[in-house]
Amino acid sequence: MIKQKTQGIYFAPSVMLIDIFKAKQQLEFLNEHSDFFHIDIKDGNYVKSFGTTPMFIEQIRSITTVPIDAHLMVTNPWEHLEEIARSGADYITFHSDTVAKEAFRTINKIKSLGCKVGVAINPSASLNEIRHYLHLIDKVTVMTVDPGYAGQPFIMHMIDKVKELVKIRKESGLDFLIEADGSIDERVYKHLYEAGTDIIVLGGPALFDKDTSINEAWNIMKNHFEVSINSIH
Repeated sequence: MIKQKTQGIYFAPSVMLIDIFKAKQQLEFLNEHSDFFHIDIKDGNYVKSFGTTPMFIEQIRSITTVPIDAHLMVTNPWEHLEEIARSGADYITFHSDTVAKEAFRTINKIKSLGCKVGVAINPSASLNEIRHYLHLIDKVTVMTVDPGYAGQPFIMHMIDKVKELVKIRKESGLDFLIEADGSIDERVYKHLYEAGTDIIVLGGPALFDKDTSINEAWNIMKNHFEVSINSIH
């Protein structure tokens, strides 16, 4: 079940970045404080790096209560849908370019497996790629960096893409969530919040690099977020 928004936004830590030597403690802490768990599934093909696997979702499912979003950075998402659904994912998010020839078929399959549907759109892609099936989508993830490579700068132009999605959602009477993912930190909280973002993915820059203690790292992140948001008023 999705919690109430914290100060108007949902926090989704990228839990593949937890310290494996403190995994249980960190997962239990994040379960109490987060709104979503964001889990990257990578195949080393669609992006030239590796994430985690459906087995990871299955292993943490028993100690989590927040929705788990499986972000499929894979070339052929169709091949993985059933396994990921069985693992306990609540959302399955594919990249728009990977389903160009079978978008509706993929969406219907995910729904038939009892999961909510997310679509991720890369920085260079137009929203026209997903416009014809937005009414079937539960969440749109705006990639704010090119997928799969750490250390990239946040692409500020993606703020306009968030704003455009907010406008489309309002004008069309839709209710999908809008998520931002990639190199997010205190420098962009204000911009994402003002644009109308619903969910921010917390990776290394926002959370896990802030301190070796997950409690302290979370406090630092929250303080940065609150200072940024308060500066709006």
